[in-house]
Amino acid sequence: MAYSVNSETINNATEVINQLAIFLRTAKVHNINNTAVISATDKFVSLVNNIIGLENTIVLEIRGEYFYFNDYRIRYSPEYILNLDSLIREFKKVELGTILIKNKISPEDIKVFIGLFLKSHLSENPFDYLKDGMSDIASIQLKKIQTISDETLDKRKIVKRIYFNAVSFYKEIFNKVRNDEKINLKRAKRVITSVINQIIEQEQILLGMTAIKDYDEYTYHHSTNVSILSVALGRRMDMNHKMLIDLGIASIFHDIGKIEVPNEILNKPSNLNDSEWRIIKKHPKWGVNAILKMRSIDDLTINSAIVAFEHHMNINHTGYPQVENPAALDLFSRIVSIVDQYDAMTANRIYRSNPMSPDTTLRELQEKSWEKLDPLVFKFFVNMIGIYPIGTLVMLNSKELGLVFENNQDFLHRPRIMIISDNKGNWIKGHLVDLADKNGNDEYLRTIIKTMNPKHYNINLAEYLL
Repeated sequence: MAYSVNSETINNATEVINQLAIFLRTAKVHNINNTAVISATDKFVSLVNNIIGLENTIVLEIRGEYFYFNDYRIRYSPEYILNLDSLIREFKKVELGTILIKNKISPEDIKVFIGLFLKSHLSENPFDYLKDGMSDIASIQLKKIQTISDETLDKRKIVKRIYFNAVSFYKEIFNKVRNDEKINLKRAKRVITSVINQIIEQEQILLGMTAIKDYDEYTYHHSTNVSILSVALGRRMDMNHKMLIDLGIASIFHDIGKIEVPNEILNKPSNLNDSEWRIIKKHPKWGVNAILKMRSIDDLTINSAIVAFEHHMNINHTGYPQVENPAALDLFSRIVSIVDQYDAMTANRIYRSNPMSPDTTLRELQEKSWEKLDPLVFKFFVNMIGIYPIGTLVMLNSKELGLVFENNQDFLHRPRIMIISDNKGNWIKGHLVDLADKNGNDEYLRTIIKTMNPKHYNINLAEYLL
C-alpha cells in the first residue's frame, strides 16, 4: 500500500523516531514508572497521536539501514544520526521490522510495548515474545524483520574491499610523490567519498578495520586509518560533505613529508638519537613542500599543507615545528593530531613489539587532553570509538573472555562483545552478546571487570573482526 506523506508529517515522523530512541534508552536506565520515563512516554504518545490525526495510519518500517515512514524514507540531520543508528540496532536485536499503528494510542499501550521490548531479548524467540505480549492491544500491530541471508557477511566484504582499495591508493600516492609524478585528486575524492559512504552506512565495521594492526607496510595502513578515523570524527562533529572530503584528503597527506626521511631512521629497531630526532622533526616542513609541489594553490592545497605542518605542534605549541608567533591550530590539525597519535600508539612497530592496548592509549591521551590535545575534539573521539574501543580484549564477571566487537553509543561502558572463551577457559567460536542486556531482576547479565592484552593469548583480531 502506498501512502501520501505531507511535509509536516515528515518532520513529525523524524521526531517520533528520535523520541522513540530516547524513550527506549531512558527506560533501560530507569524503572518504567520513573518520572523521566513517564515524561518520555507522554511526549512520544502525543507525537504519535498528532500524526494519526493527520494520516490515520502509521507504518514505521526498517529497510536495510534506514527507517521508512508510510513508504517514505526518513532522512536525518546529523543531530539525529546516533539515535537512528541505536534504534535500528535495537529493532534488529529483537527481529522487529515494522510497527503498524491504526488508531490513537495511550501511555499504557506504550508502557506495555516498552516493557515487553526490554524483556524480549531474554527469549529464544524475541519477536514472538513481543508480538504475543502485544496481542491484546488492537491499535498496534508488529511484523517481523525481513532478513537477507549473509547480509552482514556481504557488508563486511564490501567494507574490507573499500579499506584495502584505500590502502592501495595511498601507497600509489606516496610512490607518485616520491617520483615527482602528478597526483590524481579526482580519484582521491572518489576514494574519500566511498569511505564517507561506508562511515554513514557501516561505521562500526569500518572502525573495526582500523583496529586490526597486524598488517605489513605500516606507513600505508597508518595513513588509511588516520584518514578513516578523521572523517568518522568529522562526521560526529556535524561537518558537511565537502568538509569531510577536504578533511579526508588533508589527513591522507599528513605524513607525506616522511618520504624524505631515510628508511634506516623510520624503521630503526631502537631509540632514535638526537640527530635522528632532528631529522624526524623536519617531516612537517617537508610535507608542506611536497604538497605545494603537487598542484596549483587552492583551498584544498592550503588545508592539506596546514595539517601536514601542524599535526605534531600540540595546542599549547610544545610540539614541533616551533614557530615564533604561534596561532591557534586549525580544526583539521586538531582532529588529525588526536587520530594520528591514537593509531600510532596502538600499532605494531619494529621498535615496539608490544603496542599499547586501545583503552590504555585512551587513558594516556586523556592525560594530555587539557594541555596538548583539544579537549572537546578528544571528547568527540572517545564518544566515537568508545571507552573500550573495538578489538579490546576483556574479562567479564562471568569469567568469559571476549573482544569488543561494536560500540554501544547509548552506554559507552557496555559495548557489544564477541565471546571467544567460556567460563572454563575453553576457546569457542565467537558469539555476540550485548553488555546492556539485563535479566528479569533488572540486573546486567555481564559486566567488564578488566582488560587484557590479546598478544598474550596469540589472538589474531583479523580472524574475528573480518
